Formats: sequence, C-alpha cells, structure tokens
Amino acid sequence: MNKANVSVILDASALLALINQEKGAEVVKAYFPNVIMSAVNVSEVATILHKTGIPASDVTLILKDLLQTIIPFEKSQIYQAAFLRENTKHLGLSFADRACLALGLINKQTIVTADKVWAKLPLDVTIKLIR
Repeated sequence: MNKANVSVILDASALLALINQEKGAEVVKAYFPNVIMSAVNVSEVATILHKTGIPASDVTLILKDLLQTIIPFEKSQIYQAAFLRENTKHLGLSFADRACLALGLINKQTIVTADKVWAKLPLDVTIKLIR
C-alpha cells in the first residue's frame, strides 16, 4: 500500500525533521497529505520554531500550509496521556510525547516519529521510525 494513502499521526519530531530537512524528512513527506497531529504536538512544533527566531506569523503560515487536520486535545486523550506516564517515565517521554501516543492508541493509528526510544514502548500501537 502506498504510504500517501494511509492516514498516520505525526509526532512533533517527525514534522520538525520535515520542516528542517533533517534525515528522515523524505520518509515523513511520503505520508502527506494524509497526516493528522494532536493540537498539543502542533503547539510543541510552533514553540520550537518560534524559539529559533521564526516570527509568529511565519510559524502560523508554515503549520497551516502543512497540516490539514489538527485533532483537539479532548477528554479521552487527557486521561490516556496522564495514565501513560507510569509506562513511559523510565524513557523520559514528555507530556507532548504522551499526547501523541494517546491519540494513536485511541484512534488505533500508526504514529510516525524520529524518537527511537519509542520503539521500546510496550504499547499496543504501531510506531514507525523515520531514521
């Protein structure tokens, strides 16, 4: 099956790899336009881009152009992300990481990430590493 026809969830690290043209960017690009992201992860990407000196208006345009579907952080994700802390704290996962994982678990969708440590997670979700 062509990756472009499969809806996947992007982690912030994957989208940043694409934006910054890092190793794995082509892997991420192959999933477009059928990607979704948690609002928490979009906020994380926006924060990182703005912190590097990109003006807020440009950050907004970049993300608006790239992302067609941003999933609000809703009640089921709130609790799932909270309860993931116990199983992920030994790997140092952030709140945004857990928000992304929660979305993948709830929607039963593949998550695309650059974070290699996610491959070690004992969770019932498919993780695709971009590098």
